[in-house]
Amino acid sequence: MGKKVIIFEDDMDLALIFSFLFEEERWDVKTFENCDCAVGICKEYSPDLILMDNWIPTIGGKEAIRQLKGDPQLKNIPVILVSANNNIKEVFANSGADAYLAKPFDLEDLLVLARQLIQIKVCQTDLLLQLSHHEIP
Repeated sequence: MGKKVIIFEDDMDLALIFSFLFEEERWDVKTFENCDCAVGICKEYSPDLILMDNWIPTIGGKEAIRQLKGDPQLKNIPVILVSANNNIKEVFANSGADAYLAKPFDLEDLLVLARQLIQIKVCQTDLLLQLSHHEIP
C-alpha cells in the first residue's frame, strides 16, 4: 500500500500542484480547504504525512498543528508547515511542526523533505519496536 498525505491548503491552485506532485510519486492524496476538523480528518484517514498551510481558514495552520500534536493518536505523524510568512522560522518554532518550507519553494525540496520525514518516522518506529522486545535491567 502506498503512502498517504493530507494537504491542508486553501489556495486550490497550490493544492492541485501539491496533489499532482505526490500522486506522481504514487502517494494517496486528500486535500482540504480548511483545517477546522484536522484532528477528525487525520484520525479517519491515518496519513503518513501532513502538509499544512499556515494561513488556512479558519483556525489557522499553527493552531491546527498544535491540536494534531496534542492528540496521542496523531502526535507522531510528521507535519510540514508551508507559509509565505516573513517570520516563518518563528511561526514554525511555535507550531510544533516537524519541518517547514517557506513559499515559494522548489517542489523537489518538498518531495525530498517528505521522504526524509517518512524515513525518520520509520526508523523511530523500528527502534521503539526493538526496544520493546528487550528487557531493560
